[in-house]
Order: sequence, then structure tokens, then C-alpha cells
Amino acid sequence: MIAVEVDARGVATLTLDRPEKHNVLSGEMCDALRRAAEDLGADASVRVVVLTGAGKSFCAGGDLAWMRAQFDADRAGRMAEARRLAFMLRDLNEMPKPLVARVNGTAMGGGLGLMSVADVAVVASVGKFGFTETRLGLIPATISPYVLARMGEGRARRVFMNARVFGAEELVGLGLAASVVAPEALDAAVEREVLPYLAAAPGAVAASKALARRLGPVIDADVIEETIVRLADTWETEEAQAGVKGFFEG
Repeated sequence: MIAVEVDARGVATLTLDRPEKHNVLSGEMCDALRRAAEDLGADASVRVVVLTGAGKSFCAGGDLAWMRAQFDADRAGRMAEARRLAFMLRDLNEMPKPLVARVNGTAMGGGLGLMSVADVAVVASVGKFGFTETRLGLIPATISPYVLARMGEGRARRVFMNARVFGAEELVGLGLAASVVAPEALDAAVEREVLPYLAAAPGAVAASKALARRLGPVIDADVIEETIVRLADTWETEEAQAGVKGFFEG
């Protein structure tokens, strides 16, 4: 489901490892990523973490079986599952190690949330991207604090609610990526982002990241809970019930 490798320099590679399903997120994967964030954050030998996906995609959003289970669940059940995703994003966002996203392909919905909690995202010029939740009558709720912090409200409003699928060439202008490179140049571009951290004092890096998070947009327990409530409310609308049902039956 996930894989973790740490090289001799202290560079950890955290891989979403469901290539046959385009690395879609499930509750179990969210839990595994939370554990990895805790372990890597506490490991003094780790200097920087690279987050990537196995196969052709980075993360194509949510697992369909997970979504189906939420469609069949009650409000409390849906909120419990939303918290698994929300807390995973929070833990990666606050991990006291620099996080570099190596985006090797498509990222949809929650995949864009993962890009947004990274300190920097480097993207291969392949794949598709989009916040497609509104096609189903849902909203990109639990990822929203991180997406808005990354993109800023003005840029986010161009793509956040219209479900438009766009190419990698738009990511830098939208603020979602630091650079977009040819697939064969991806590893070298990631290495350029990693190397400066290996020359910096790790304690100062962690303190600087915490300071940036403290002074940036507020993403506290109240904000996270509001996104979960708003998502639960949206699940109960006629639009969402019809949209999700039509998706599974169509």
C-alpha cells in the first residue's frame, strides 16, 4: 500500500504503492501515511522526505470502494472516514521534515491535496489534474485548507469548483507546482530540490517550517472539523445522492 526507503544520505522516499489502482486513497492508505509521517518525522537520521507514486500515476483521487462505502454509510460513518483523510493531510503538512512531492503522473482530488501539503512539488509533464468532486455533487472539502494555502484564493477559484481537468502545463501558474519537467528529467529536478536541505541544519529547517506554518493561513482543529461537517452536509444533498448514485450505476 505504501513503501518507505531511506538512503545513506537520509533521504526518505515515501511511495504510494497501488500502481494497479493508480495509487488511489483508501482509509487504510490514509492510516498508513499517518504512521509514516509520524515515524519519519521522529527519525533523526531522516533529513528530507520525497513523496511519489508507483507506476504511471501519482494519486488519482479516492478509492471507488471507499467512496461506495461512504455512500452507503450514515452521517457519523462518513465523518469518521473524512477524518482519516483530513488527519493524514494534517500530519504530512506538519511533519517536521521537508517534504518534496515527486509527481510522476496524474493527480486528482486527494492527489492534489497531497501535492499541496508538500513543501515543494516537482511534476512530470504527463498526466491530468483536477478537482472533479463537483461533478458528483460533492465538494473538495478536506483538502481545501491545504489547497487554498498553496494556491491562494484567487488562483484556486479558477479550478476549485468547476471540475475542469487540466494538463501539467497549468500547474506552475496555478501555484500547485514549482516546476514541470519532462518525465526523463524528473529525478534530476527532484534532486535539485533535495540537495539544499542536506547542507542545512536539520533543527533549523524543522523550526523554520513550523514558523512558516504558524504564520501562514490558519489550519487548526476548528478549520479541519468545519471541512468535515461541510462535506457531511453535502453528502446529504439531493445533488450528491443523485450524482454519486448515477456514477456507480452508470
